Amino acid sequence: MPEPTASELTVTSTGGARLHTEIFGPEEAPTVVLAHGWTCNTTFWYPVLRHLVPDYRVVLYDQRGHGRTPATPGANGTAALVDDLAAVLDATLRPGRRAVIAGHSMGAMTIVAAADRPEFRDRAVAAVLCSTGTDRLAGEATALPLRPGSLRKRGSRTFLTTKLSYGPVTPVTKAVIRYITMGKGATAEQRTEVARIVVAAPRKARAEWGGVLYELNISESLGRLDIPVTIIHGTADRLTPVVHAHRMAGRLPNLKEFAELPGIGHMTPIEATDKVAETIRGLAKEYL
Repeated sequence: MPEPTASELTVTSTGGARLHTEIFGPEEAPTVVLAHGWTCNTTFWYPVLRHLVPDYRVVLYDQRGHGRTPATPGANGTAALVDDLAAVLDATLRPGRRAVIAGHSMGAMTIVAAADRPEFRDRAVAAVLCSTGTDRLAGEATALPLRPGSLRKRGSRTFLTTKLSYGPVTPVTKAVIRYITMGKGATAEQRTEVARIVVAAPRKARAEWGGVLYELNISESLGRLDIPVTIIHGTADRLTPVVHAHRMAGRLPNLKEFAELPGIGHMTPIEATDKVAETIRGLAKEYL
């Protein structure tokens, strides 16, 4: 299936960030904004995108230091994530227009962190949080076969902040990345695509953002995210185990749905494309 055609623009944000942004679909269609996670880029959302256009106008952007957005060393953190989302919303939505916003992993953390921002509250009508957490990420991740405790936290920190190369893409690389990020049922095509995306992430930016994730604690923002929210989470997620989703579900004031997907790993938009796209379409139909 050919890729939908995008218009592209560069959105300027704080710290000198210049965000590569792609817009698909008819100008007058309801808008959906998709935010990718750590070590990913806009292409991560393409499987879901294909299910949304041409019925919806879909906005994708590369987080700073990912994909085609240059790094902004020293200007990373949760505030920067929110600044960037707010900048993209301002640049791509006409006055008075609102959007359904879906995020995966760090992209979903962006949505939670934005709960207090007027720029977000004025633009977001509903949200989807895929495979994410708000705190205790290093202590609860099971990607490394270590017992809970200080050793696991130290190992997680090393994993998150290393500047060593992940590549090139080889059968061994794909096997390791599959184990860390995906469930056993992931297809060969899905495993190859995820490995290609993850290996392409720039090492220095990857390490700096990994340090942000290690320190992350935005749990207090959950209670202020009062728009309708759907959580989608796989039971085989090793990077943000499903315990995170249960904690979030208990603190969100307007939880629309909690979809717990058996056997699915961390990469829900790729592993469970139909469910993620169906959820986004449902929210857009109801609230836009």
